[in-house]
Amino acid sequence: MLPVSFWNLLRRVSPLAAMSALAGAPAVAQQSMMTDPLGVAMDRMGSGTTWIPDAVSLPSRHYMTGRWEMMLHGFVFAQENVQLGPRGSSQFGALNWGMFMASRALAGGRFQARTMLSLDPATVTPRGYPLLLQSGESYQGLGLHDRQHPHDFLMELGVLYERPLNKALGITLYGAPSGEPALGPVAFMHRPSAMDLPTAPITHHWQDATHISFGVLTAGLFGHQWKLEGSIFNGREPDQYRWGFDPIKLDSYSGRVTLNPTANWSFSGGYGHMKSPEALHPDESMHRATASALHGTRIGADGQWASAGVWGVNKQAGHDLTHGVLAESEAILDPRHTILGRLEYVQKSAEDLAVNTPLLGFPADRVFGVGNLSLGVVRELGRWQRATIGLGLMGTVNVVPSALQPTYGSRTPLGGLVFLRLRPRRTNSDMAGMKMDMAAPGPDAPER
Repeated sequence: MLPVSFWNLLRRVSPLAAMSALAGAPAVAQQSMMTDPLGVAMDRMGSGTTWIPDAVSLPSRHYMTGRWEMMLHGFVFAQENVQLGPRGSSQFGALNWGMFMASRALAGGRFQARTMLSLDPATVTPRGYPLLLQSGESYQGLGLHDRQHPHDFLMELGVLYERPLNKALGITLYGAPSGEPALGPVAFMHRPSAMDLPTAPITHHWQDATHISFGVLTAGLFGHQWKLEGSIFNGREPDQYRWGFDPIKLDSYSGRVTLNPTANWSFSGGYGHMKSPEALHPDESMHRATASALHGTRIGADGQWASAGVWGVNKQAGHDLTHGVLAESEAILDPRHTILGRLEYVQKSAEDLAVNTPLLGFPADRVFGVGNLSLGVVRELGRWQRATIGLGLMGTVNVVPSALQPTYGSRTPLGGLVFLRLRPRRTNSDMAGMKMDMAAPGPDAPER
């Protein structure tokens, strides 16, 4: 039986209440009247200015308010998280985020205002949640280890403008006091291959950790199947004070190229130079390169199968290159059943893992290869007109080298979660390259 506090939290946490309200919202059977620049639909957008394959989609709700097309998108995971061994702990909490976008035609193009909010600092504490082998950012002057930091309340606040120059070429401009530069792959919570995985990858700070940067300006050119972008942005990772803006700076730079050759594929590669990303090492800058391949396909009328492969490498002055690779996949088999998995390998220093203490005796720059395999299932319990709730179970087998066995109590320390997941219910009449959301589905309409 789940504890009473679990159900109490479900009633209290604001994102759950907000998402549940979608279920009672009046049906609006309207279709977007927006013109997509060069035929690139808004639903191709992932996090920041990234793209996902056209053949798959993220669950969201679309409706028209005058000349504005509104979009709501988000997830809540109320979960019991257990990480075993000497480095593990348990926590009951709720990971959550909601994204709101308003788009309209402007000066021959498309203007979009967006915000993305999270109550993680309240619902999983300012220290975040337990996650074996995770590292990155700091709290009260110490580097976080075996925990994932919470997202900031203001995950994104920005504007995007896209305009065609001719039939084959367009420009894109993005500005955000809190947003995502053109560097990494689609951030994990926006990847169709990971949207029902409740935890962050342990490769996060080698691949997509810049998805919250306090100060971003991006400009680019794009065609129907490609995009070339450059950004200047704040290289410092968010601080421990999660409810407001960090100091806004433009001291770092990046570039990224994206290619969507077919409706089923999206490839990207990026490079960035981040000035002083870590508060604990303010004099050290970092170079990062990333590459990703996203694939998606439909499963029958009601499902989809999305997969991703991501690589990232970090280089700091005086330190060796360290690599992180990830493969993940999620299959929505039918309206009620989802299976998912993630496989990772990453090279982390003794300092990253907090094993550079006098007692353990490892030098701070010694590098260890660690990894994990996570598998999970989600069974939908209830569906309303505009939202759905599912019960999920996920288990993780972590792998550490023999030198770290005494620290973790095993070469294969385990972790697991039981969770309730609440998200919008998506209805589609999608075809490759064309996405339309009808807000008043019939009983047999395909859904996400």
